[in-house]
Amino acid sequence: MAKINRVMKAKGGAPVKKNETIEATVIDITYQGMGVVKIDQYPVFVPDALPGELIQVGITKVLKSYAFGRLVKRLKASPDRVENKNKALITSGIAPLVNLKYSAQLLFKQNQVQQLFKKMNIDVTVAPTIGMENPTAYRNKAQVPVQEINGQLETGFYRRGSHKLVPTNHFYIQDPKIDEAVSIVRDVLRELKISAYDEDTKKGTIRHIMVRRGYYSHELMVVIITHTAKLLGSDIIIKKLREQLPELKSLIHNVNNKMTNVIMGEDNRVMWGEDHIHDQLLDLDFVIGPNSFYQVNPQTTSVLYQLAADKAQLKPQDVVVDAYSGIGTITLSIANRVKKVYGVEIVQQAVADAQLNAKNNQISNVSFIAKDAPEQMAQWAAEGLKPDVVFVDPPRKGLTEDLIEAISSMDTKTFVYISCNPATLARDAAQIIAAGYHIDGDIQPLDQFPQTTHVETVAVFRKNH
Repeated sequence: MAKINRVMKAKGGAPVKKNETIEATVIDITYQGMGVVKIDQYPVFVPDALPGELIQVGITKVLKSYAFGRLVKRLKASPDRVENKNKALITSGIAPLVNLKYSAQLLFKQNQVQQLFKKMNIDVTVAPTIGMENPTAYRNKAQVPVQEINGQLETGFYRRGSHKLVPTNHFYIQDPKIDEAVSIVRDVLRELKISAYDEDTKKGTIRHIMVRRGYYSHELMVVIITHTAKLLGSDIIIKKLREQLPELKSLIHNVNNKMTNVIMGEDNRVMWGEDHIHDQLLDLDFVIGPNSFYQVNPQTTSVLYQLAADKAQLKPQDVVVDAYSGIGTITLSIANRVKKVYGVEIVQQAVADAQLNAKNNQISNVSFIAKDAPEQMAQWAAEGLKPDVVFVDPPRKGLTEDLIEAISSMDTKTFVYISCNPATLARDAAQIIAAGYHIDGDIQPLDQFPQTTHVETVAVFRKNH
């Protein structure tokens, strides 16, 4: 067995070989939740390995800049380790931090944000991560792949880095009622002998089962996603699901016949019930469709939006812009604090939902426009709109330079950035600071995604005087 301090890196080559076993101490966790050991500064990534643990690692794959390994033996365990019998939660990536104490998960996320800002040479204070009382069974949405295994339709998760399905009935981080609904839909499809779609042969019917459940309303939506335009036995499917799912309010057939990794297609057909469900957030009622973006952890979302609004220090005379406004959750939740809110969102259906949500909640001081946020912000800047506060809650790729430039040219005093990716937040923060802003107060992480490496973060920027 090679010891870490004995390995010498050959010139131009990796210091490890496939199938070799080494002994090393874990020094970090990656963004994917894998333990990191280093051999002559060469990283090896190992699932189910925590910082401080002394482990034996079997090398499974060697690349130029890094390698992957498997845990052979744990010689010294971390005091932060907790055991979960379902190891598949780690290997699949469903819950890669399920082996780490929850208090240590929160600290890991705080440190992760701190290190990303440090890399950008931005001196900030990152507050302790806000956590959950019960950090399990929180997700209000599941998109579960379907495959045929040994002649039987199965639901489960893909093994990390592959499209090999591992069957399971319990996802640990999902609402148990959603897990139950997925199993019931699967069993009905099995009874009717409806085939799963095969990516290799391009034959078969069912691609995914998607389920959404209102955390407060308990309304259930089931979406059956098919490769084919027809879903045979739909009358029987409707009858059986209505009998077995008393909370069912919306049953939809979604057609996705494209060769793509995108789960849902654009063609939604209502099989039974409504084309949406409802749920409540901060005393407001929201219509949620099959393609709607709605935060997956409703318990922490209310904390997140309340925190962002408080940190913005909103005033009754303020004019506000909500970029990436989706179905209007942020827009409508702050409308009662300010004079006017403009929402911009590129997805036309989301804008229609936002307008309906405003109407249903009798909120009249908001307006929504369907347009690309950077483009619309530049147009508003050219037209002379000068919002007092801008909220952004962008996708993982973060903001564009055009959007940051537009906000600066509007002479916006306060810029509230809600981020689901601290790496792009830290990157964008450097540009925002260069555009004439400073970070006001602490950066605040919030654990929107317990048992995973993801973290939601709120940062507030103020215009320099």
